[in-house]
Amino acid sequence: MTEEQVRHARDLLARPENTVTSIAKLLGVSRNTIYNYVPELKGGRLTLAEATNTAELPRPSRPED
Repeated sequence: MTEEQVRHARDLLARPENTVTSIAKLLGVSRNTIYNYVPELKGGRLTLAEATNTAELPRPSRPED
């Protein structure tokens, strides 16, 4: 899977109405491939949601005074 496909899968998995099976079909991969590329899923969707929500974004640099 490409990085873009992995990001797309994670975004779709954040929505409870989407299933791993439906996302795999949409991306043209197997369910196992989704689980391999999104290891947070092994702990369940809650683990995925926590990993997604707590990921730190890079902070913008502040100009020196």
